[in-house]
Amino acid sequence: MLTSLPRPFSACVLGASGGIGAAIASALANEDGVTVFAGSRSGGTEIPRTSSFAFDLIDEASIAAGAAHVRDAPPLRLVFVATGQLHADDLRPEKSWRDQTPDAYARAFAINATGPALIGKHLLPLLTRDGKSVFAALSARVSSISDNRLGGWHAYRASKSALNMIVANFARELAHSRKEAVAVTLHPGTVDTALSAPFQRGVAEGKLFTPDYSAEKLLDVIDGLTPTDSGGLFAWDGERIPF
Repeated sequence: MLTSLPRPFSACVLGASGGIGAAIASALANEDGVTVFAGSRSGGTEIPRTSSFAFDLIDEASIAAGAAHVRDAPPLRLVFVATGQLHADDLRPEKSWRDQTPDAYARAFAINATGPALIGKHLLPLLTRDGKSVFAALSARVSSISDNRLGGWHAYRASKSALNMIVANFARELAHSRKEAVAVTLHPGTVDTALSAPFQRGVAEGKLFTPDYSAEKLLDVIDGLTPTDSGGLFAWDGERIPF
């Protein structure tokens, strides 16, 4: 439960058709005094007690149109960006530098970095100036340069590292106009979703989370954040992960 965000307030979840995004939107919709806007590419999420809208990460006009949905709602205190791409039908994480392609980098940065940056462009100005507000975007532990022990996954790692820097920049700028605002990236753990499905074989017992469990833990982390945490990357258990 988000006890640190004054009610009533609005929350906007981008990527609400994915496993984690849907779980976050559903959990928020079950809290009293929270109006939830759920954005997805299709525009239909079927999550009870939410208002859905369509947007496309590579179409800035659609992001701007989605942001318009929250302008006349209760104060916007939470933006949760649950978007991301690790693989697709013709795209797999690189095992070696030999596997790198321009297309893989272009697509990874468009989805994992540029798209969330444009979400920030259009939704950060709508965050309330009164009291705590949070902009949170899903990143990954593998985005940490200092924690990189295995290498590989070049485009994904680089794009999520870029996302960390983008959100760190947001944090610096927010501090000038919204003293209690927090902007962070979050590592959700290994969650049983389509994104992680091809890579679950080596996951230790008890470390493959359901979307609902990951969402619960991430909301707990968000609840405990203060302005001194702004700009950081945090894991599902509250651990601060170094860049």
